[in-house]
Parts: sequence; structure tokens; C-alpha cells
Amino acid sequence: MKVLKRNQLIILVVSLMLITAGYLNFTANQENIQTSTIASRNDTTIGDAQLVSTIPNENEENIVENILNEETNANQSNNLEIQEQLSVSSTIDEKNNQEDYYFTTSRLERNTMYSELLETYQEIYNNTNATAEQKSEALAKISNINNTKNAIMIAENLIIAKEFEDVVIFVNEGSVSVIIKTEELKEEHVAQIQNIVSRELNVGAEIIHISNK
Repeated sequence: MKVLKRNQLIILVVSLMLITAGYLNFTANQENIQTSTIASRNDTTIGDAQLVSTIPNENEENIVENILNEETNANQSNNLEIQEQLSVSSTIDEKNNQEDYYFTTSRLERNTMYSELLETYQEIYNNTNATAEQKSEALAKISNINNTKNAIMIAENLIIAKEFEDVVIFVNEGSVSVIIKTEELKEEHVAQIQNIVSRELNVGAEIIHISNK
């Protein structure tokens, strides 16, 4: 009887050990499965995240392309505006240069003419073979030319003082030409210029011809 109870006890202990070992083995397998599942999910998530970060969004591409196109169009528009401004500025500068050249060269040619006339009459006056009448006439011409030069210079300075950009005056036989550098020549301007020229050159207003350039 005692032997039977002892054997039963041994069998019971062995059964409990097997059950315990089986339970522990099952628990370990479950933990491995869970760990593997979590790792697999993490890998998938990481992989997806990397895939999303490396593949550009189509809307983003369109937005970037639109921005680049707008910047390009804006730059082209700015360049065209700058070119037009430069062209207009160049045209204005060219026109101003031509006008400045006209007034400068016109005064130079006029003064050169007076210098040559003065030199000619001075030679006549200094010529020992010239008659007294010729010398007297040459001296009168010299005086007249100098007076005309001085009157022209004073008149031009007075006209410029009226806030005109530039002026050149030519005195011919029976007429006086006055060219003013201005965009618009008003009636009051014409009257002012006529008064100055008539007074300084001692000529009538009817022979004074005024124009703008």
C-alpha cells in the first residue's frame, strides 16, 4: 500500500513538472511571436516612412514648378521693363546730346566767323598801302563786330537767365535769328525774348525771328 502511494506521488510530481515545462515553453513562444510581430510592424512603419519621405508629392512638385515659373516670368518682365527704360533713356540722352552739339557748334562757328572778319579788317587797317578811307572803314567794321559780339553775349546770358536751357543768336543783314532750346515756346516767352534782343542789339522786333529746338 505504501509502495503504491509512493509511485502515485512520483507520477504526480513528474506530471506537474511536464505541465510546468509545457506552460513555460508556451509562454516563451508567445513572447517571441509578439516580439517578432512588433519588430515586423516597426520595420514596416519605418520602411513606409522612408518611402513617403523619398517619393515627392505630385502637388508639391506642381507648387514648386508654379513658383519657379512665376519667378521666371517676373524676371523676364523686369528685364523687359529695364530694357525699355534704358532704350527710352538712351533715346532721350541721344536727343539731348544732338541738341547740345547743335548749340555748341553753332556758337563756335559764329564766333569763328567773327574772329576771321576781325582778323581781315585788322590786316586792312594795318596795311601801309591802304588808303585812309579804307582804314577808316575797316576800323568801323571792327568796332561794329565787337559791339555785335558783346550785344549777342549779353542777350544770350539774359535769355538763359529766364530759365531757358540754351540759346544761340545769329545776326544777319536785315534779320536776327534766335534759336531757343526748349520743348515749348509760349507767347509770353516770345515777348520776353523779343524785348531782350531788341534792346541789346538795338533792332526792331519785326526783324527778330524766334524758334525752338
